[in-house]
Amino acid sequence: MDQNRPSAQPNLASAAYRLPSLDRDFLLGDATRGIRFQLEYLKAEEALRAMAIESTIVVFGSARVRESDGSGWYEAARDFGKLSSENSGARLDNKKARYNVIATGGGPGIMEAANRGAYEAGAKSIGYNITLPHEQEPNPYSTPELTFCFHYFAMRKMHFAMRAAALVVFPGGFGTLDELFELLTLRQTKKMTKALPVVLYDEKFWKSAINFDHFVKSKLINPDDLNLFSFANSPNEAWDCLVRLGLKIPKE
Repeated sequence: MDQNRPSAQPNLASAAYRLPSLDRDFLLGDATRGIRFQLEYLKAEEALRAMAIESTIVVFGSARVRESDGSGWYEAARDFGKLSSENSGARLDNKKARYNVIATGGGPGIMEAANRGAYEAGAKSIGYNITLPHEQEPNPYSTPELTFCFHYFAMRKMHFAMRAAALVVFPGGFGTLDELFELLTLRQTKKMTKALPVVLYDEKFWKSAINFDHFVKSKLINPDDLNLFSFANSPNEAWDCLVRLGLKIPKE
């Protein structure tokens, strides 16, 4: 044996020798950003297909709303989640696919309430969580196999939009507004060509928070753009509005 032969241990310990799929530093590097983006799409998509999720009813709203806080929004989102799950085709019930499954951001507040309503109806529901500076913890009511965690807001938004058959937006802050206007813009610009009924819950709140007519008066949007959404003030009214605006419900 050659006494001067160097040890191969440094080679074995080198980062370059690690399998790429097991090299965390490589996978989280700048050069692999596109791969991580693709993985976030594929992981959720594979799970959604395995659970036969054909379409969703997306529910947005504040994470800061709490049960019995006096606003009534938590209770309304919970009732809507249950009502829609019972009547929309979200429960498989011998059908080949699940339709109009409740999908939320997966966190607390309005998101928890809507997932909770679906849970109480015996239906699956989705939680599209996102990593945040103050770590978001998923609520316990979204279906475990459909509780996802995203790093990229853009990919999370893409999954929200891809299967959305309807959108119900409860009062919320910057995140809620961001998500609402993202989907309204997709409809306005016809990037999303399928019908997407949009209902804003609590007309008084929304008309106080946003002067939609001012956009028209300022000639920043067309008058017809105000037809992209409607208002509702009760869970039943929200559901009836979605049906009236064309939400497709599978036949028994």
